[in-house]
Amino acid sequence: MKKYVSVFIAFSVILSCDKELPQLDRTIFIPDAKTPELPAYTEWGYNSFGAIYERTYFLANKDIIPCKIAHSNDSLHFLMNGKYGSQYPYEEMSLTFIFPSVIVTDYRDLVALHDKTIDLSSNCVVTMTAKGSERTLDVETGTLHFKRVQLLSVDDIANRAILSGTFEIKFRTSTMFSENFSDGRFDFGITNNEFTYYPNEMQ
Repeated sequence: MKKYVSVFIAFSVILSCDKELPQLDRTIFIPDAKTPELPAYTEWGYNSFGAIYERTYFLANKDIIPCKIAHSNDSLHFLMNGKYGSQYPYEEMSLTFIFPSVIVTDYRDLVALHDKTIDLSSNCVVTMTAKGSERTLDVETGTLHFKRVQLLSVDDIANRAILSGTFEIKFRTSTMFSENFSDGRFDFGITNNEFTYYPNEMQ
């Protein structure tokens, strides 16, 4: 069953002062009460995400589109793109999760992910791009949980899908020691600007 949420005037009160982007497309950072370096878990389509990466933070940044999604060859490609590091200037980093999926041809079809948990150590490929280099992670354990997926409507017309959830990854490095993304959370508003369907074209 599809889920809907309406936009209220109160939503605009907490938005960024950035005038260059439409309100619903901006990245909004609401600090977590326990770990203020991370965004709080929300389900409002704030276009934000965050996780602890070893002893630093992997976070959404207002200058980078934080999420893009593509469907091809019976798989969904779910990209989180942001920055990491403890000092400015920060390094750009992205994680891409590739996993089997029902056919998704439009952002509205993403509701099929509602309450779906992906086992990242089985039947899933996770790649990490940092410092201009991409590598496929040797995942030991990990989950990507789409806790809630809902359609957001403006004036009773579907406007975007809001994907909210959590993630964690433990992966082996070339030295055979493990690294971790922990306490991850995300909250994205996805339109067809961020979603692409490739009918068995993208490898």
